[in-house]
Amino acid sequence: MKKKMVDTIALQNWALILALWPGWQAKVQDATPYPTMVPVDQYLIPDRNAEIALARSAAPDSISRDAEILVLGRQGYETAVKGRNGFVCVVDRSWMLPFDNPEFWNPVVRLPFCLNPPAVRSVLPLTIKEAEWALAGLTKSQLFDRTKAAFDKSALPLPEPGSMCYMMSKQQNFGPKYGNADSHLMFWFPQKDQVNWGAEFPGVPVDVHQYSPQPITEFAISVSKWSDGTPSPVN
Repeated sequence: MKKKMVDTIALQNWALILALWPGWQAKVQDATPYPTMVPVDQYLIPDRNAEIALARSAAPDSISRDAEILVLGRQGYETAVKGRNGFVCVVDRSWMLPFDNPEFWNPVVRLPFCLNPPAVRSVLPLTIKEAEWALAGLTKSQLFDRTKAAFDKSALPLPEPGSMCYMMSKQQNFGPKYGNADSHLMFWFPQKDQVNWGAEFPGVPVDVHQYSPQPITEFAISVSKWSDGTPSPVN
């Protein structure tokens, strides 16, 4: 019995030492399946038509059928289909998630969204630049610093009034924890106090996602249908 107690105490003390040791804490924090970027091929969709269809699935056909479509190449996004209505549909990759998200480099993440004209002018440039920088091999910390510097120098614009997008695809994938999540709309504004929207209050269907290096407030509002008109559960 004494030996068992001694072993237990020793194990507890060792656990405490590990918990307080900064090196161990860093290893725990980095304990993610994708701590760094994986080979570029894993982020690409080999079938160009499949990526076009996935991008279009972000919004109802009445919008996406006449939208411009971008697909991801090895150096960044390329125009695959010319549009006629001012909207642009594109499939974001994992590096557009918040910087503290453990899925930041997960190649299975696919985020189709269709931006309206104000967002095309003022939000799409961020998506295009982040893809270029990520594919050029920047680390997460370098992406953070590059993004912050671009906004500080006004090299990237702030969202114009009315900037929004559709994220209503059944095929959207936020990673293993959230899967395809909810069908939703997103609205972008220059950073400000989100309590003006009642965001995050109990019972209010408005979530706020703060992009840490960007002076932008992003509001996500769940909707009850997917882009094909079928019901979507609202969590």
